[in-house]
Amino acid sequence: MSPDTAVAAAPAAVEVFAEEPRRGRVRTFLRRHPSIVLGGAILALMVAIAILAPYLWTTDPQALAPRLRVRPPSAEFWFGTDMLGRDIYSRVLYGTRVSLIVGFSVALLASLAGLAIGLISGFIRLADGIIMRVMDGLMSIPPILLAIALMAATRGSVENVIIAITIAEIPRVSRLVRGVVLSLREQPYVEAAIAAGTTTPRIIIRHILPNTLAPLTVQATYICASAMITEAILSFIGAGTPPIIPSWGNIMAEGRALWQVAPYIVFFPAVFLSLTVLSVNLLGDGLRDALDPRMAKRV
Repeated sequence: MSPDTAVAAAPAAVEVFAEEPRRGRVRTFLRRHPSIVLGGAILALMVAIAILAPYLWTTDPQALAPRLRVRPPSAEFWFGTDMLGRDIYSRVLYGTRVSLIVGFSVALLASLAGLAIGLISGFIRLADGIIMRVMDGLMSIPPILLAIALMAATRGSVENVIIAITIAEIPRVSRLVRGVVLSLREQPYVEAAIAAGTTTPRIIIRHILPNTLAPLTVQATYICASAMITEAILSFIGAGTPPIIPSWGNIMAEGRALWQVAPYIVFFPAVFLSLTVLSVNLLGDGLRDALDPRMAKRV
């Protein structure tokens, strides 16, 4: 090999050797945190089902066929039909969209609102007393009851369900962020920044905010799972999404009257709901273990 050829091949060799440790770190991370792999795989499957629902051999979830009502699972109707002859398979797959939209939206909105409230309350002492008393008042009401009360004052829709559940979840996020901020505020580097005359917004953005993202991310996964369950409960009791929208809670509510005759109407949406909530919880547990330094040392 000529010197010129060796020099040209050197950068490629360096890239290969640099890539190997990176791949090894990824494999080690996934091997140490199998719950992230399992939860992420199931959740990715549910997201794929929600996106590709029209192409997965489904029909119109609202198509009525009274002649085919309450048909058991078969080659023609994989999950059977309900009391109006609608295909349960199609309704369950389209219901995945509603649950994921509600779960992800509530997790995002509650996290952003709770983060802002927690940062202000934890770092600005004058606002802490007022804000936390309001949060305590909201936390004194069980989230499901607060969501039902908020839905009773509005009309049933996916957007209103998201807003109602978000309001019920914000106090818990703000409490979490406030606790983290209170501990960070006493750290030497924050006190040094204050002594140096650094403005409060700069201290929050540069020193406080980055350290709240890890616990906030873990909390967001649990909020997502809780929101999906709450949406199903609201729809099941008739206080959530309108019956015309195929959601897992609506499907189970319609099938409860036929439980002894056609239990599959309730069974299939319940299985999908359980798997989705389980995947999000597994992902949250894995992220907690991965982002918590104490858990990382044990591993």
